[in-house]
Amino acid sequence: MQSPSSEGPVREKSWQWDADGGGACEDVIAGGAERGRPSRRGLLIGAGVLAAGGAAWALGRSGDSGALPRPAPTGPPPTALSGPTPLWTYRGPETMTPERLTAMPGRPVHLSRSGLQLLDPATGAPGRLLVFDPPPARGGPSDPAPLDKVVIGPDHLFAAVHEGHLEARHLTDPAADWSLPLPDELQGQVSLAGYDRGVLYGSSWGRPRADRPLSDHHLFALRVADRSLLWTVRTEQDERPVTPTTNVGSPVLVCVRVFGGGTELVARDAATGRELWTAPGEEELRWCVPGANSIYVPDGNGGVRMLRPTGETGWTHSPARGESWRALPPVEDGPRVLVLRDQGTVTGHDAWSGGQVWSCRLPDPLDRRSRPVVADGTLYVPGPAAGGVSAIHTTAGQPGPTFRDSGPGKDVWTVAADRDRLYLGHDDVLHALPLR
Repeated sequence: MQSPSSEGPVREKSWQWDADGGGACEDVIAGGAERGRPSRRGLLIGAGVLAAGGAAWALGRSGDSGALPRPAPTGPPPTALSGPTPLWTYRGPETMTPERLTAMPGRPVHLSRSGLQLLDPATGAPGRLLVFDPPPARGGPSDPAPLDKVVIGPDHLFAAVHEGHLEARHLTDPAADWSLPLPDELQGQVSLAGYDRGVLYGSSWGRPRADRPLSDHHLFALRVADRSLLWTVRTEQDERPVTPTTNVGSPVLVCVRVFGGGTELVARDAATGRELWTAPGEEELRWCVPGANSIYVPDGNGGVRMLRPTGETGWTHSPARGESWRALPPVEDGPRVLVLRDQGTVTGHDAWSGGQVWSCRLPDPLDRRSRPVVADGTLYVPGPAAGGVSAIHTTAGQPGPTFRDSGPGKDVWTVAADRDRLYLGHDDVLHALPLR
């Protein structure tokens, strides 16, 4: 069996609709008929940018070559493209699972149940393959178990392999892998929230013992350079950090705390873990986005609420009378914040005052799994598989070209970028496009 790992540039640009392309957006912000309403604990563990789940990982090591296995391809390669010609196109052995990433890395990766496949930015050639999920148990349930979140830093993939234990796999050099046991207070289930400016943030909770109550939770910050703990803080309630940190005068780590009556936001000094302030949270906090000097959360009416460095509300942007939409996590771009609505509209606002500057309507509704990226003054918005990736110039809100392929698929597109290239993918295909 043989599967091409990288395809050359595709030259044909005519767009062709594929009969099985899945043009309808199946899962918009409301969640679809098959999705139940999530619990507060479920939101903390698995939703949006909030802290990742804390199940233990079994992390295996691939060979130095990191070559992908070569099962039969999952489908035909894209037959036609609309938009810029890709520099290269990579097709993986199975469907990607981008929802596992706490943040999209600034490099091309193909994450699936087979592992994290690193790709060469210039050619799309596969590099090291990081395998970290345990193989499926024989005779187990037919439905696969939920997969843990993946935290990727500039050089490492971080994982909580065993209770009270961390491992880091270097993205390119196996000799730079490391393993670290955590101190006694962090023994138990560990949840890694994310990486920011050289620090790995997470939380832990232990099994009840005679000398440790059930409510014993800890937050921690680990300096990656020397693998030392910057701080640990014990919390009485279930509290999970949001990543990355935000600059509100100085680096601040924002956490979400769950208690019997609901949730609240907690701002902590990122250098010490000391609590700075709290602010009320929605009963079901769907997302929380730290900005450069502010924090964005749902306003409870379908819109966006901006919090200032003190935790006080700066402004809100909500549906007007007669409008029906819900905001997805906004995206900051310097002095502007871009608010995405589930019905397919993007609005640009002054980040400090909230005043609307422009509005742009996209051709498709936006899925709650869409994770837009700003690169070089342009917002790239992933749509459904048949909808492609739309571009909006952030200064005036003018639409740019849309990139699509005609390969069959059902997933929402993903977008990542480095200084020179965009990486756009869906299902098992990833394209590299020139950024300029």
